[in-house]
Amino acid sequence: MDQINLGAWIDRSDTTHGGISLQKAKLVHAVLGKPGTPAPTRGDRLPPLWHWYAFPPTVSMDELGPDGHPRLGDFMPPVRLNRRMWAGGNVEFMAPLHVGETLRRRTTIANIVEKSGAAGDIVIVSLDHEIHGAAGLAVMERQDLVYLQIPESYTPPKKIAAPEAADIAEDVPVSTPLLFRYSSITFNAHRIHYDLPYAQKVEHYPDLVVHGPLQAQLLMDLATTHRGCAPRLFSYRGVHPLFAADRLSVTAEKSDASQWKLASVAEKSHQCMQATAMWEI
Repeated sequence: MDQINLGAWIDRSDTTHGGISLQKAKLVHAVLGKPGTPAPTRGDRLPPLWHWYAFPPTVSMDELGPDGHPRLGDFMPPVRLNRRMWAGGNVEFMAPLHVGETLRRRTTIANIVEKSGAAGDIVIVSLDHEIHGAAGLAVMERQDLVYLQIPESYTPPKKIAAPEAADIAEDVPVSTPLLFRYSSITFNAHRIHYDLPYAQKVEHYPDLVVHGPLQAQLLMDLATTHRGCAPRLFSYRGVHPLFAADRLSVTAEKSDASQWKLASVAEKSHQCMQATAMWEI
């Protein structure tokens, strides 16, 4: 395991300012919006999770690592493992945010867990984000990042069968332009999403990898559209890689009046992301 005292990074915090301008709202809508629907305009409420596109990392090219991520060791701890995954998280929505509003994000390294498993050494870095708008605290979020060593060959995790009794199921077309454009609106240069030779020869994936947060956004959009309003709480967890060539569907099970179970499903076969949306009754 890493000989660096990673625990020394716990409680470090950083504050960033950002927002969704009118032009950025048009760009995000061009990637995520439903065909035929207008993009949000100035002053409109941001759709849920769009704060993810408000704070793009502004590191220079010489600050990127070989995988396309910003190099570690400044704010983020210098984990000596060469694969990073946005594994999951949870979000609480407390107040609306709006197009054109100046936003402030305070990020704190809440916890770092080091352990060993079947896949080797693993480091889990948990970040707490507080998003403030003009009216004050609007979003509280926990984000879990997982670091591990790139294996010598691809060994898929155990598959979890697709939900058998989904109340809602919709197919979503996945394409390399979608992956590229989603990387663009997040300013995410992780090469597994757009550089096929890198994904296959360096990280040993069989194909380009579909972003975890893109899957989470699709599940959030499914829940919000069919329920008619955004949930108050949303949690999500990746359980299997989703690849560009996979046929993707998103599903919802209406557990009860206040809670839905959501899943992204590859090839009508196995779950790739699981999520839960909760509303106040």
